[in-house]
Order: sequence, then structure tokens, then C-alpha cells
Amino acid sequence: MSTIAASPGISGTASALRRLYFVRFAFAVVWALAMFTTASNLGPLAVALLVLYPLFDVAAAVIDARASRTTGSPALLYVNIAVSLITAVGVAIACASGIPAVLRVWGAWAVVAGVVQLIVGVTRRKMGGQWPMIISGGISVLAGASFIVGASAGSPTLTNAAGYAIPGGIFFLISALRLGRAAKGN
Repeated sequence: MSTIAASPGISGTASALRRLYFVRFAFAVVWALAMFTTASNLGPLAVALLVLYPLFDVAAAVIDARASRTTGSPALLYVNIAVSLITAVGVAIACASGIPAVLRVWGAWAVVAGVVQLIVGVTRRKMGGQWPMIISGGISVLAGASFIVGASAGSPTLTNAAGYAIPGGIFFLISALRLGRAAKGN
């Protein structure tokens, strides 16, 4: 068992990330449950949920960037903010073209956001609790590619996009739990 010798900056960042990760877990589960009820078509609720998810990611990345200033450069988080904002607009536009277009935009976002999450997790691994984020980033890249490929299926649905949020939320929960020691400064 290893211990984490956390500086005050790491302890504060870990504490803020821990709270954020718990919120991200709860949001992902609630969003996925709501999305599953509308995944078969692009009605107004589905469109709203599809635009909301990347906007929530923007808000989470802003909070993360503010919390992370003391422990390193938040430059990649700014990239994530920009990519998620572009995705929210792209998804809103793609909704007018149908589910395949939405899956292509969603998939591209999952790939880029996954790469960013993986790199951020690697740079934060000394803080502890980041292996779930690294794994989640890798899974996001693979899931994104599958969304893009799935967009060409005979009758694509948004079910996989809804299901994508659940493992991500679980990885945020695991990471939040693992950040407990670093947040306490142990």
C-alpha cells in the first residue's frame, strides 16, 4: 500500500476534484437514465439532453481548470472546454440531420475528449486516484470510434451514447473515492 505525500496545493486540488467527480458521477447516471427513455428518436427531450451533456462537460472542465491551477497547467482543460463547446453546437446542428449525424459528432467528441482525459490523468497520477481517469479516457476513445462506425448501421440509435455515460460516471466515482487520501493531505 502506498501513501501519498500531498503538498497543500495537491491536497486542495484533490479535494476540489473529489467533489467535482462525485457530481459528475451523479450527473452521468441521471443523464443516462433520462437519455435511455428517449434514445429511439430525436425528440425535443433527446435533443436537449444531447446538447446538455457537453455543456455540463464545459462547466466541469472550468471548475477543474480553476482547481488545478496550483498543481500544473490547465491548458488541456481549456482544450476540453473549447472542444465541448464546439460539440454542443455541433450536436444541436446535427440533430436536424438525424441520428447518424449526431453519432458522428458525438463520436468525434468522445475520441478527442478521451485523449484529453487520458493525458490529464497521466499528468496527475502523482496525486493519486487517476488510474480510473486514464482508463476512462482510453475507453472513451474506443467508444467514440464505435459511435462513428455505428452511425453507418442500418438503423442507428442513441442507446449506446446513453450507455456511454454510465461507465464514465462509475470511473468518476472510483476516482473520487481514491482521491480521499490525497484530499486529506496524507
